[in-house]
Amino acid sequence: MTTYKTIFSGRLEFGSDKSFDTVLKMFQHRVENYYRSDILLNEEEIFDKESASLVVPRFITQGSEKSWKNTYSVLEYVAQFAVAGNISGWMTEDGKILHHGIVEPLSERATVQNFLKGRKLAKEKGKETEAMAALSKAIEKYEKHAQAYEQRGHVNVLLKNDSDAIRDFTKSIDFAPHNPESYFGRANVYVTKGEDKKAIKDLEMTVKSSIPLQPIYWKARKLKADLYIKSGDYVGALQDLKFYSGRKFKDGDPNKFWVRQMTFNYARALFASEQYLDAVEKFNIALEMEEVKDGLKKGDMYMHRGLAKQKAGKNGFLKDFKEAVRLGCKEAEQLLRRKG
Repeated sequence: MTTYKTIFSGRLEFGSDKSFDTVLKMFQHRVENYYRSDILLNEEEIFDKESASLVVPRFITQGSEKSWKNTYSVLEYVAQFAVAGNISGWMTEDGKILHHGIVEPLSERATVQNFLKGRKLAKEKGKETEAMAALSKAIEKYEKHAQAYEQRGHVNVLLKNDSDAIRDFTKSIDFAPHNPESYFGRANVYVTKGEDKKAIKDLEMTVKSSIPLQPIYWKARKLKADLYIKSGDYVGALQDLKFYSGRKFKDGDPNKFWVRQMTFNYARALFASEQYLDAVEKFNIALEMEEVKDGLKKGDMYMHRGLAKQKAGKNGFLKDFKEAVRLGCKEAEQLLRRKG
């Protein structure tokens, strides 16, 4: 039997002990009678009676396509009885996504409908006030609605209510500590406020609570690297730059646009770490990449490669400095003057 890498992550909230007990019994019945126990999740590990929730922080295993579909199907079934939350599922082979989906409550319950309405309005320009009202109603109906707090946090960002946004993102994290969107949202507010150290901590949590199949994972790595570089700490950015520059993003993924810049910065981080030969190699790769409007200047790239070659004891650094000068790099011009 062929097996695949399968991943599930998220949580579903049922709102009360009574609802939780009912859903657990239905789950057990359905697994036994519909799927003959052929699912990938263990009920004893995912059902949390104390919080009346189904919780899957991050579950990764090998399984058949049938087992993945059975598991996804039973999660879809119980989601209709939840008041809040969502669970994402993936089935992959050699990094290629074969199946992916998100299950979430879609019932006619007022809590669910107010949240869905608020989330939809939050994406429409000029509808921020209506979105805020709908999301607040969802929270009034279910005070632990982590996703409603998160979405309301984003609306507060749009309205430039930074303190309220931080409060909402924090509430969301309190109720759903494995939700990367809330950490990322709060990190961006901290960046706006100039509190980069707090932002970096939240970005670290974004990475820990997401997976490389999610765009937010790479957005967080890029922003974290940018903040380290902003402070002049290229060594601190080294790991994020390494992973990002080595990732093969698909066409259409917005993260692909920044690969050249991140590769160049990775080379600079290697230089700062005194890994000069490796730095030259990465500068070579960055220089061979297609030019995009990512803020990089070709002259600066040649100048930095020249410095790496010089430190590595390789020939060609003067040629790089001269090419940098030809392209308008003032710093390279000063380097050549000192050489002369």
